[in-house]
Amino acid sequence: MGTRNIIRRESALHSEVEALRWAMENMLQHSTCQSFGTDCKELIAMIKEPHVWPSFATELERIDTLQICFPDFKITYVPRAQNHISDFLAKTARSFYRELYFTVLFGSGYPDHLKFE
Repeated sequence: MGTRNIIRRESALHSEVEALRWAMENMLQHSTCQSFGTDCKELIAMIKEPHVWPSFATELERIDTLQICFPDFKITYVPRAQNHISDFLAKTARSFYRELYFTVLFGSGYPDHLKFE
């Protein structure tokens, strides 16, 4: 999500909720996926018992509304040690974005019509 210009959230847990919402919305448009995985145990606890997390009430209401569209919704815990493929993809995306960003700002050898003044 970092490469999609998502606004930084109040906490890492807020970002986890936002990432789940984003994934659910995208699955509605592009897939029949009903199962989601996370390495955040707190996120799973929030989904199972949202009333225990009143400071996340607005975000969890959005997730609850989306769950209506997923009759077989499941969210499972994936330990970080087993999550190496998605971690690799995320790190690759971040490094690609960073290299591209610095190339554009500091690179040389561009034709005159592409140079920044």
